[in-house]
Amino acid sequence: MANSITTKDGTNLYYKDWGSGQPVVFSHGWPLTADAFEDQMFFLASHGYRCIAHDRRGHGRSSQPWNGNDMDTYADDLAELAEQLDLKDAVHVGHSTGGGEVARYIGRHGSNRVAKAVLIGAIPPLMLKTAANPEGLPIEVFDEIREGVLGDRSQFFKDLTMPFYGYNRPGATVSEGVRNEFWLQGMMAGLPACFFCIEAFSETDLSADLKKMDIPTLIIHGDDDQIVPIATSALLSAKIVADAKLIVYEGGSHGICTTETDRVNSDLLAFLQA
Repeated sequence: MANSITTKDGTNLYYKDWGSGQPVVFSHGWPLTADAFEDQMFFLASHGYRCIAHDRRGHGRSSQPWNGNDMDTYADDLAELAEQLDLKDAVHVGHSTGGGEVARYIGRHGSNRVAKAVLIGAIPPLMLKTAANPEGLPIEVFDEIREGVLGDRSQFFKDLTMPFYGYNRPGATVSEGVRNEFWLQGMMAGLPACFFCIEAFSETDLSADLKKMDIPTLIIHGDDDQIVPIATSALLSAKIVADAKLIVYEGGSHGICTTETDRVNSDLLAFLQA
């Protein structure tokens, strides 16, 4: 396959690589693919940046191994991508689970190759409700996702698009095309990745990783995000990351990269040029 790397454990990771200039690396959310960032990639590549996005292991066009569907391995895969492409001075952008991947990557591998980071609708510091994280979501929420994935994954993904993009809100303009695109990307993922990644995005405590993020970091989150509630994610992360700038999208859903493309693109470009 053209545009792919092979990791140390033999996993083939597909990536797209558009444009030239300072590298901007995108890490997508569950259960999607690099395609979820095409609007941002096309825009930034058109403005003089090299845009790179990989399909996480188990997702999209990458291999579907049984093992490694955990945040440490996701971060190591990202590190291998950066090393094999010899990316320097890169800006890492992560949406949802991808935001956790970016935080863990910097936490595990440092920021030698990283200039800046962007977390959009991202899962850090921790989604699950625990004694130390009493405002988190109860385990039952994630057990329901597991049941949906194992029961009728196709229908579950189609239904998930409604809260994901805020299409279940009064007056929302629903795009069946966007819903179909989400479904298509989700169905490209292997069942092991779909299932095991739920634990990875819900139970991985990324607080220590956020403390190691020693580069300028932009945090963007919708205050009506029904998938990753802002109170237990962005608002906390913005306090933990030393050099963080928080932008809250009023009424914004979890899918703002798609529903508010122009605003996200504008905010990203301004942050890259700052």
